[in-house]
Amino acid sequence: MKRDSRLSSVLHALLHMAEQDGPVTSDTLAECLGTNPVVVRRTMGYLREAGIVASDRGHAGGWRISADLADVTLRQLHEALGEPAMFAIGNRNENPACLVEQVVNAALEDTFAEAEALLLERFSDITLADLAADFARRHAAARRRRKH
Repeated sequence: MKRDSRLSSVLHALLHMAEQDGPVTSDTLAECLGTNPVVVRRTMGYLREAGIVASDRGHAGGWRISADLADVTLRQLHEALGEPAMFAIGNRNENPACLVEQVVNAALEDTFAEAEALLLERFSDITLADLAADFARRHAAARRRRKH
């Protein structure tokens, strides 16, 4: 099963946008993410519906962050993207007649549910401001290393 990397891509795009003074075009974001501008527009549309970004039309238009970075959590972004599956592993057969497979499914489902709840709880604690601050620290450290 293929992994859903939209959350990672959205975080990448938003951190680039946070560094800009004005709107960022879909073409520019697509180049940063190594994808197609149509994919960027579709994905950003979900974030616009959630009130996280806004778009400006016209020659100087593009996407801009409309929410306070400290108020946007990873969980909110995950939800805005339609709450994609957290894990790429699952049951062999969803409705087995075999009692052994029923036991296996129950154990896996309970474990996945617990793990997902923990992950979502952690996502609620991490904001875009946290990631932006971490980026700023790493960027400053990289500049210092280049000078020496």
